[in-house]
Amino acid sequence: MPADKQIRVVVIGAGKIAVGAHMPSLQRLGDAVVVGAADVNEEALAAFAEKWKIPQTDADVDALLAKTEPDLVVVCSPPGLHSQHVIAGLRAGAWVWCEKPPARSLSEYDAMMAAQGETGPYASIVFQQRYGSGTRHLAELVRTNALGEPHVALCQTTWFRDDAYFAVPWRGKFETEGGGPSMALGIHQIDLMLTVLGDWSEIRAMTGTLARQIETDDVAMASVRFERGTMASIVTSALSPREESYLRFDFRDATVELSHLYGYDNSHWRFTPAKEPRTAVEKAWPPADDVRSSHFAALQDVVASMRAGERPVTGGASGRAALELITAMYASADTGLPVRRGEIGPGHPYYQSMNGKAFS
Repeated sequence: MPADKQIRVVVIGAGKIAVGAHMPSLQRLGDAVVVGAADVNEEALAAFAEKWKIPQTDADVDALLAKTEPDLVVVCSPPGLHSQHVIAGLRAGAWVWCEKPPARSLSEYDAMMAAQGETGPYASIVFQQRYGSGTRHLAELVRTNALGEPHVALCQTTWFRDDAYFAVPWRGKFETEGGGPSMALGIHQIDLMLTVLGDWSEIRAMTGTLARQIETDDVAMASVRFERGTMASIVTSALSPREESYLRFDFRDATVELSHLYGYDNSHWRFTPAKEPRTAVEKAWPPADDVRSSHFAALQDVVASMRAGERPVTGGASGRAALELITAMYASADTGLPVRRGEIGPGHPYYQSMNGKAFS
């Protein structure tokens, strides 16, 4: 795509995430124009189009794509519709940027990626927590072994969602949301942990539905071993009054912590050198720049990939990683058995859904 070409964008889904995160980011970008929007809720769609001065709207996604011919499709619909909307966008010749969770299952995700062309258009996932300078810097420190081997990690998403939150018809059901809080809430922190530590090897997990009247779980916990030997604990909750997103990485020569809620900058990180570090780790922190994790930072990366005609970072295997780990969490919790990375593929019951049952 030429560097000076304005990007024509269609937004699918006119709900809270589109209004609060995607539209402000697209407007801030400067070289994008939203030419169309789709939603099955006619009233919400009309209000969305009026607020953001969007010229074309339609409840029929395929019809909208045909008449607007976008370069980029932003998918903000409920999770149960992600796969079909991503595939529709790709078949229309557009790049696609899809909200989390990527899909309801690994099967749907793989179908989405199979719809890509060899040289594009490509699809990628909104994993904005990767794009803060702290995460990028820490991942580079791990890559170069600047802090010594990572030994222990904690990944905690302890948020609160009340009964009214789950009263939305598509929430709390495997068929329409895909899974519980690990999918809807914790996937961002899980993706951040995987961005820093790389491939995992084995997981053991438990889930529970303790307080909400829902089909899925409202609490999940797991123990994970990584390929490099690091051991990690994951806690995801929708029942925690004091909300926090917390990650901790204990290396040979330092502890690095991140505490935030929905986004962070460098001030949210804490760096503690070991009492007797083997290297001069004091100079390893803070990062040289201070970029806040945000949809805008992630969108900039997607657009840069479009301009260069390159596969985006948060697509393909990288965009699949957190979904695979969460799938393995459910499989382990349901069977009581450990699950290894790569074990869940075509023919495995959990390849089709997080509860091991085919969708109706």
